[in-house]
Amino acid sequence: MSTRIRGYLTDGLMLPEGPIAMPDGSLVVVEVLGGRLTRIAPDGTKSTIAELGGGPNGAAIGPDGRCYVCNNGGFSHMTLPDGGLLPIEAPLDTPPGSIQVVDLKTGAFETLYAHCEATPFWGPNDIVFDSAGGFWFTDFGRDRGRVRMRGGLYYAKADGSEIREVVTALDGPNGVGLSPDGTTLYVALTFEGHLISFRLGAPGVIDTAASPMPNGSTIVGRAGPGMYLDSLAVDSTGRICCASPGTGAVLVFPPTGGAPEAMAIPDFLTTNIAFGGPDRRTAYVTMGSTGRVALLDWDVAGLELAFS
Repeated sequence: MSTRIRGYLTDGLMLPEGPIAMPDGSLVVVEVLGGRLTRIAPDGTKSTIAELGGGPNGAAIGPDGRCYVCNNGGFSHMTLPDGGLLPIEAPLDTPPGSIQVVDLKTGAFETLYAHCEATPFWGPNDIVFDSAGGFWFTDFGRDRGRVRMRGGLYYAKADGSEIREVVTALDGPNGVGLSPDGTTLYVALTFEGHLISFRLGAPGVIDTAASPMPNGSTIVGRAGPGMYLDSLAVDSTGRICCASPGTGAVLVFPPTGGAPEAMAIPDFLTTNIAFGGPDRRTAYVTMGSTGRVALLDWDVAGLELAFS
């Protein structure tokens, strides 16, 4: 495949993540270090939807039309010599993260989930809705000095009535997405650089018999040297398109498994990708350190999400 950056939608964002292409042509993003949910108009003008606090990290539109946000609780950060931003370990007194829900018209928001029965959240990270109206989300975990709090994979209902920890003790689970037929769930493991998949038997249920691994996972592919894995999106052909901080790239994995194709992005902290535009062939790539959003021409349409 071949693609190119045709320009930048905007800049000046404080670590953009969680892009959502809206029907009116605007783009909604979170600003992780700014604690905000932000709307970007087609001409690049920015407006604040809600001041969420903490560290809003991933976002998706739910069945009620509201925006569901994974808030990691907050990071510290440092400014690099070139003026770019780099998130660093959260202070020890940083509160646990949460799942927040935002009314996009009024900016009013509430906390939907702050824990499950098994554990508090450490760093809710990325989110995807299925066609049944439930959502999968990852908890990245959190560093606390010399201790690493490992994360997990959760499934929850949008009305706040049920939440379950489905896979536990994952190290740095980050991006999450569904295959076009909704039967395969993909999860990116940041530090290992592995893209893994789970076969689903029903909404919120992993078919553990589909894999010899105890948690039902299968490795789809691996990032290359110097590459990590962040958030992801799936295109209409089933390719898994994963932002890769480290060298700065979008890695495109074939759904059948194997080595990804890398597309260079001029920001080492490439964080996420979403598809939009009239034909969903515009890829919006969030660039965390420089605070920009790149516009890429994609060779096929992006996958239509359940409620976006």
